[in-house]
Amino acid sequence: MSSGNTLQKAIELVTKATEEDKNKNYEEALRLYEHSVEYFLHAMKYEAQSEKAKDSIRAKCAQYLDRAEKLKQFLNKKSKKPVADGGGSGSNNKGKSAKNNESESDEEEDPDKKKFSNQLSGAIVMERPNIKWDDVAGLHMAKEALKEAVILPVKFPHLFTGKRKPWRGILLFGPPGTGKSYLAKAVATEANNSTFFSVSSSDLVSKWLGESEKLVKTLFSLARENKPSIIFIDEVDALCGSRSENDSLRLHFVRLLL
Repeated sequence: MSSGNTLQKAIELVTKATEEDKNKNYEEALRLYEHSVEYFLHAMKYEAQSEKAKDSIRAKCAQYLDRAEKLKQFLNKKSKKPVADGGGSGSNNKGKSAKNNESESDEEEDPDKKKFSNQLSGAIVMERPNIKWDDVAGLHMAKEALKEAVILPVKFPHLFTGKRKPWRGILLFGPPGTGKSYLAKAVATEANNSTFFSVSSSDLVSKWLGESEKLVKTLFSLARENKPSIIFIDEVDALCGSRSENDSLRLHFVRLLL
């Protein structure tokens, strides 16, 4: 993808996409919208000189991706075939029961996992929140950054491959009551209604050697079992000491989280 004319190419593609959209050629319109967004993202990263230009391109990306998401949902509904009575539900129930049996047998085979799962279950708030972006007042820059880092890769994973991989973790900082937890819940809702895990950093620390690492491992294991999921670790700064501290256990724990 050559630089210099990337933005112009993106505009040409999105113009064609809107024409196909008006002509109700939705499959072609979806393809062109997604293709144009790739060029817009490239232009925002390598060509936009000012923050104002980047914000303008980011807003256009959000607009066209929103339309692409609606087209994708429409096409998916259109392509779904009716399932015979008893056929799909029976197989789904079998699949669920098989998964349940597997999980039960896994827990029986791994008593440590069961122990730490029970230990974390009392500390973790596991829910599916129903909080939209509009419910969060202000924090516009934080919301835009989270949309770019979390929401877009979830909805359009093919746009974030190779060197354009999304961030693996995000640090929300600020005094209590500024909306960090609320913002994280909004991310979980918008990211395909993900399961929201909220845990305090103190619940991941144990005085017994090796237990902290196992608690972190169990937390991420539970998140994988309930995917898609968002993990929110409150007061994570308590786990990170100052540079002057010589605490090998704390440093190892931070590396484990990263």
